[in-house]
Amino acid sequence: MMADLAIRESQAQAKPAAGDALTQRLAVLPHPASGITAAARQDALARLEKMGLPGRRDEYWRFTNPGVFNDPVPAPIPVQTDANDSPLFEDIDRLRLVFVDGRFDAAASDALTGEGFQIDLLSAAEATASHWAGEVYGVLEANGQTPVSRPFAALNTFAATEGVLIRVSGQVARPVHIIHRRRSDAADVNLHHVLLLEEGSEFTLLETGMIGARSNIVIEADLRAGARLHHITAKLASHPKVGIGHIFARVAAKAQFKSFELSVNGRMMRHESVVDIAGDDAVAHVAAAVLGNTADGPFHHDNTVFITHAGERCESRQVYKKVLSDGAVGVFQGKILVKPGAQKTDGYQISQSLLLDGDSQFLAKPELEIYADDVKCSHGSTTGAIDETALFYLRSRGVPRERATVLLVLSFLAAALDEVENADLRERIAERLEEWLMHRAQNDRTQNPPA
Repeated sequence: MMADLAIRESQAQAKPAAGDALTQRLAVLPHPASGITAAARQDALARLEKMGLPGRRDEYWRFTNPGVFNDPVPAPIPVQTDANDSPLFEDIDRLRLVFVDGRFDAAASDALTGEGFQIDLLSAAEATASHWAGEVYGVLEANGQTPVSRPFAALNTFAATEGVLIRVSGQVARPVHIIHRRRSDAADVNLHHVLLLEEGSEFTLLETGMIGARSNIVIEADLRAGARLHHITAKLASHPKVGIGHIFARVAAKAQFKSFELSVNGRMMRHESVVDIAGDDAVAHVAAAVLGNTADGPFHHDNTVFITHAGERCESRQVYKKVLSDGAVGVFQGKILVKPGAQKTDGYQISQSLLLDGDSQFLAKPELEIYADDVKCSHGSTTGAIDETALFYLRSRGVPRERATVLLVLSFLAAALDEVENADLRERIAERLEEWLMHRAQNDRTQNPPA
């Protein structure tokens, strides 16, 4: 009987072959067959069928189990309305685009008009005879599949039926704010956004809110010469999050691309940044501030970054800071590739974790691959605990332990927050982080009072 039980348990735990898993995954997704993106979708499907879904043996998935993203349907996550929509940017002037379970909510959104840019929905553009996005959709994602395969990005390009298409032609001061909300506890959300910044233009994109029981988001950002893009995504919630996000950017000569991620808690999150610095004198900065504990369930957060330098005299920065406690797991995989001829490259990469207990983990894989001889590239990764000397100093000056710990955590995260160029937005993020940290510290004291 024990042998029969072992066999049944083994069969229950067995996973389907890679081809079967992909077949099951595709079976429950829409299969758009016509429209301006039809060719790109079929190309993405062909690439996906060739590469298959990832497994733990794949080099870029060995720190993160892709199982929750491979499953045909997501496990339900109860909707908690108190954390659905972060108020982080509520009181600033911005154009609001509201998505509920991945579907555009026109009634809750602002009009899709603005000076200096054109904005459309992917679903509406598909029905037109021609649209600029037809020549752009899926191109950067396809380019970003070399030299590292990114199956879930290809899956998104094939199956996503909604997203925003933004073409920027001028200096746009008013940010566009994508706000996610939830109503269903089992929504599986795929959104694909395309940004095209014309020469000399400037634009800010904000993202907040809870997306679904599981999400797969792709942003393609094509920056023409001298363009400037500021991208900030902020996900703050006490309940679980399961999602994978991708941003593919192509940065032309003298253009500047800056992307910042703020993430607080989450069951399984992965964010991939793939940046091609294609022109001379271009700049690309990617950064993240991540805080996680297991008070509300498992926490695993993965940042995977690949920056390619192809132009001369270009600068890249990767600044990743993670604060982990109660058995939380943080992952950073970052690479700088300098191609032949990309002289005077200045590439910098730093990944650091602050472990607030002995149960948490930070797994890092920094890489440099350089084929030019006149470059300045560096990378570093550190893991440490709260500085007890600094903590003692603050407490000796009358600062309560909770407040002192919060101040030290904010100091640790400061270098990542500094990558947010807009001072007002940066200050708002810092203030919200401080509020969350103090709230969490007070909850911890209530649940675990001192003996």
